[in-house]
Amino acid sequence: MYRFLLTPRWWVINVFTLLAIPVCLFMGSWQLSRFETRVNTHNQQQDEASAERKAAARPLGDLLPVTAKTSGERATATGRYDTAHQLLVPDRRLDDRDGFYVLTLLRVDEDKDGGKAGDRGEDKDGAEALPVVRGWLPGDADDPAATAKVPAPPSGEVTVTGALQASEHQGGDGVSASGGLPRGQLGMISAASLVNLVPYQVYDAWVTSAEAPGALKPVPPTAAEGTGLDIKAFQNLGYTGEWFVFAGFVVFMWFRLFRREAETARDLALGITPPEPTAPAAPGADPTPDDAERNRSPSATA
Repeated sequence: MYRFLLTPRWWVINVFTLLAIPVCLFMGSWQLSRFETRVNTHNQQQDEASAERKAAARPLGDLLPVTAKTSGERATATGRYDTAHQLLVPDRRLDDRDGFYVLTLLRVDEDKDGGKAGDRGEDKDGAEALPVVRGWLPGDADDPAATAKVPAPPSGEVTVTGALQASEHQGGDGVSASGGLPRGQLGMISAASLVNLVPYQVYDAWVTSAEAPGALKPVPPTAAEGTGLDIKAFQNLGYTGEWFVFAGFVVFMWFRLFRREAETARDLALGITPPEPTAPAAPGADPTPDDAERNRSPSATA
């Protein structure tokens, strides 16, 4: 009954099935290994970043420019706060609550910052300023009751220690680059956004202070761009499932074709398969032997 398996048609089906299943399983396993590699790399980067954040703070000039490796490291800078240019960064969430950042520019003393300005031949009056997020407050940046809780920055020379962060860009979490903000507010923390608001140069980086005075809450550092578990990892996981589904589909289709062919062969063996219909004879054509036998008169057969 299974002689049909030896026909050329079924040879092709069997060979395709035997080749397709291992290929699908191999591709699924390969995509799974890619996903696991991305996860392990992400975990390793997280562990390294955590260790770096616990390490001793380094001078700001030693960590610039900000890279995926230096982002999140503890930096220290000494200077004086520019109290005339304190800014609020609205629409920032912390602990699932809406609020705003308090950002103050620190006019950095380059002699204590690793000699950054001296390397470029700048004098102290031309020193750059470092954006420092002193903390976060709940509420609306347009609400006078909420902004009244913002503590004034300390006067005199201060040393700030916090996590170094890369400048924000459009599309970042909480970033508002549409403009139209009231005076004293900033939508995106970046040198490009600040250059038109202050009369001096600004570092292409910012620091979130580890200590927040008054009612402010410290802002935790964010992971550097490109170091998180990105969409490609989940694409690998999705492709893994697809390849295993393809392997199962190949097996399912083989058994379905096999069962249908076996049932057809069994019906033919039992003689219960209806005969194939024949085309009607053309007018005037000679009847077939079967037709002649049926049309013969009873007297002719007597």
